Amino acid sequence: MTFALRRLSAGAAVVTALLVLTACAAGTAEAEPSQAPLPVASSPTAESSATPAETPSAAGEPTCEAIIPETTVADYNSVGWSAQAAPFTITGEEIPGGIECVWANFDGPASDQLHIYGWAPIEQSRADEARERLQAEGWTVEDAPEGVYVTEPAETAVATDENGYGITYLFEAGAVKIADTKQSLLLIEWG
Repeated sequence: MTFALRRLSAGAAVVTALLVLTACAAGTAEAEPSQAPLPVASSPTAESSATPAETPSAAGEPTCEAIIPETTVADYNSVGWSAQAAPFTITGEEIPGGIECVWANFDGPASDQLHIYGWAPIEQSRADEARERLQAEGWTVEDAPEGVYVTEPAETAVATDENGYGITYLFEAGAVKIADTKQSLLLIEWG
């Protein structure tokens, strides 16, 4: 979880990238606050306004608070962070049943510190099409035992993890995840 905190300082660029991705998405992005994990005591901040965190309306629905560990949510809350939720999108196409969350201090001064986590169910044919669209836009595709990683081009990454990965999708059997770095994907527990 401490690696996630190191990613906060580069979050402003990630926010910009997320906003661009969201703007390209079909439909409108709705804000849904929630919380996420970060055991570091530094006070992260970000720009925007947030609405109060929502709890799952049904046990089977993903929420910002439910897709990551409770301890991470508690850590984010302890430093004044909340989440804003939007529909999960890939290259502007909304993936039904999914959620994409930006965690930051929306009530504090404008900052580049934030984290992104998202999850959505996805059919194999739609996953294949999404990967092809991302690859056509210059994203890197890597096969792994747990699924297929698709990472933004290094030259456009605002923030990266210790291995140089910025915003990354993980396509698994029947689901897709997104995080601001490849390492941060480890925090997504939903599905």
